[in-house]
Amino acid sequence: MPRQAVPLTESQVRALQPRATRYSVADGNGLVIEVMTTGTKVWRFRYSLNGKRQPLATIGDYRMISLRVARAKAQKYADLVAQGISPVATARRDRGAEAKADLLREAAELYMATEMAGKSDEYRRTTRRALDKDILPAIGGLPVKSVTAEHVVAICDSIKSRGSPKMALHTRNVIKRLYEYLMARQLATANPAQVVPARSIATFESRTRVLSGDEIGTMLHSIETSSIRRPLKIALHLLVLTMVRKSDLVEATWDEFDLDHGLWRIPAARLGETADRLVYLSQQAVALLRELHRQRAATGFVFPSVRGEDRPIAKSTLNQAVKALGLAVEHFVLHDFRRTASTHLREMAQHAQEDKTSAQTRQGASQAEAQSKANEQRRIAQRWADYVDAQLDVARTAAV
Repeated sequence: MPRQAVPLTESQVRALQPRATRYSVADGNGLVIEVMTTGTKVWRFRYSLNGKRQPLATIGDYRMISLRVARAKAQKYADLVAQGISPVATARRDRGAEAKADLLREAAELYMATEMAGKSDEYRRTTRRALDKDILPAIGGLPVKSVTAEHVVAICDSIKSRGSPKMALHTRNVIKRLYEYLMARQLATANPAQVVPARSIATFESRTRVLSGDEIGTMLHSIETSSIRRPLKIALHLLVLTMVRKSDLVEATWDEFDLDHGLWRIPAARLGETADRLVYLSQQAVALLRELHRQRAATGFVFPSVRGEDRPIAKSTLNQAVKALGLAVEHFVLHDFRRTASTHLREMAQHAQEDKTSAQTRQGASQAEAQSKANEQRRIAQRWADYVDAQLDVARTAAV
């Protein structure tokens, strides 16, 4: 018996590299992918008719046809062969339809089936939602090359009129990424969203807004289920829990932490201040830090660069990690966690302190006063962490 082909995965197909001569890898049911010396990957269908091996039927370029779609086409052609019909003419017609993708609706489906196949579930979900709710109803029936900046502005204005400026910006970004994909495949000649400035859409000021409980949970669940490196997931979670500045966290060293007592002492020299800052850690924050310490057993930076432990990750690393997730709240996430925390704590009828006093013990206070303040800050840190955990649990449940 001939050996059965082991079905491929999208990641395996993406990883195929060119060689000195072109070669093919079988997926099964007649479907093979041929890798050219240039790196181009082409789906083909292998079959026999009337007992004779026939020339391969071309399905199409992998960049435009996902593994799932290629398998469906291979099954379609296998059914024709079973009836004694050559699939070549049908495959040629199919390739013509694929290559056209004249209407934006068709192009968007091509984009979702190929470019978005390897993205996180949350990224695909938010992209699909923007397409189905606002983009395709408005311009899905237009030819790809007929969409203009005016169309993009009209869609964004409509979303802003609903009181959702951040969603308007997210939708503009979806259109922008879609057209970047289409231009790379010569299916479009210009990007109508590129000329629409983000600042003309996002009319809110990030410094005056806070994340809702739902947004906190959704954001953390998206990070939790994403493919970004675990240390970066922990860093983003710690930003939420500790309410510190991004630079405070990414430049932290292990000798600043007393995990047994849930205390983080940020040196005054690093802060450019006259006194050390004490950050009281919740049980959740300590658990995340212990996980990091077990994984790395590092004695230097808590978040060392992948290029060497003699320096921390770049300050832009966390921004890039969040941006890769395609979150609608990405422009808020890394800058205003402390305001978000204090707002929610006030709403829980607690008196959160101002930033400087919420993270440090004032010099000159008596020992009793200092201990009282420390205990209060520990309670606040734990109360906030428990609230964040609750929001994350809600998001996890909703995703099931």
